[in-house]
Amino acid sequence: MTDKFKNVPVEKDTRILFRIEAKLGGYDVLYERWSWEGISAESLIFVNDDVPDLTDEELEQEVRKSPLVKKESAVTIKRLDAGYTFVNFNFETA
Repeated sequence: MTDKFKNVPVEKDTRILFRIEAKLGGYDVLYERWSWEGISAESLIFVNDDVPDLTDEELEQEVRKSPLVKKESAVTIKRLDAGYTFVNFNFETA
């Protein structure tokens, strides 16, 4: 993993099932598939400094362009003081 994503935090009790760096449009992202307390989902993680001018709505539109996101999926966005923005999608319960 490059230095850009080496400090991405993982919440307690979250299991990272798969993680890979990728590109979405012109943005560097970290893709994760994860599970937490019976919920599984996916995330595209951006470095905050790469997306300072994008609103949450614009970020969601950008992520929905990806074939990874199911059409009917809810999308949540969480901007962390740690320097990363998480866009979560494809939630499933066990």
